[in-house]
Amino acid sequence: MAERLSFYDEIRNNKLKSLALIIIIFLFFILLAYVISLALNFDFFIISIFATIFSIFYILISYYNADKIALASVRARPADHIEHKMLFNTVESMSIASGLPMPKVYVMDSEQINAFASGRDPQHSVICVTSGALQKLTKQELEGVIAHEMSHVANYDIRFMTLTAVLVGMISIIAQVFLRNLWLSGGRDSDRKGNGNLIILVIAIFAAILAPLAAQLVSLAISRKREFGADATGVKFTRSPTGLKSALEKIKHESVSPQDLKRYSKAVAPLFISDPFKKKFQNLLSTHPDINDRISKLSRM
Repeated sequence: MAERLSFYDEIRNNKLKSLALIIIIFLFFILLAYVISLALNFDFFIISIFATIFSIFYILISYYNADKIALASVRARPADHIEHKMLFNTVESMSIASGLPMPKVYVMDSEQINAFASGRDPQHSVICVTSGALQKLTKQELEGVIAHEMSHVANYDIRFMTLTAVLVGMISIIAQVFLRNLWLSGGRDSDRKGNGNLIILVIAIFAAILAPLAAQLVSLAISRKREFGADATGVKFTRSPTGLKSALEKIKHESVSPQDLKRYSKAVAPLFISDPFKKKFQNLLSTHPDINDRISKLSRM
């Protein structure tokens, strides 16, 4: 018999793992900056500072408008209190259970069962549900889906992933600035410093190439951990894994229509409760954990 899981333990473990992963990204950033500082003069850092400031400024604008960008990209419309009465009742019920403010509620046209939450904090949150979810899910299943999305709001996942994006963005910018500077200088900096610095220069080049890739892989791992965390927190809100588990089982057996493939933006896809593109194989480049693993964990809670 499989060992029972505590949703409290799952929530704590996934938060700790997410924190550990973001520390790894930060260490990538420090290591890359240190290695490059050994290989180049400080002119590089002046350029990097400006590039980093630009990156942070751009991401912060996106962060404060994340909900508007996400809703516009899927052509979502405000839910109607009469037409979508069960949806409003469910969101209100989960708002009370979670102790969070009532988010704004939206609906998007799609045959798929799916939903996403966005917003920088609980006071500025939105929840969007597909028309397919409203048609195909029972009240208990819809409750499980909404609880999962409310969990992302409660856990400040948008803020957490924005911080991750800032760090990954800074690593990518510093690596690009270094490689471009090296290309434009034609290696003159290393020539002036002599052959003794060649090994450090080679290490810096490899670090500049590999660090952004490694940081992106860690970022995707964080995204998967946040999904597991939202599942566990959703169980905490509903006090039962049954609804969410049943909804994920329905999602698992769905196929993607050509219309839906055009409807979803790849930039917004990580926000959804499941991968809207239904990739056949889950791997290191997946933003969502394998749906079978999620169902298995929920079955043991």
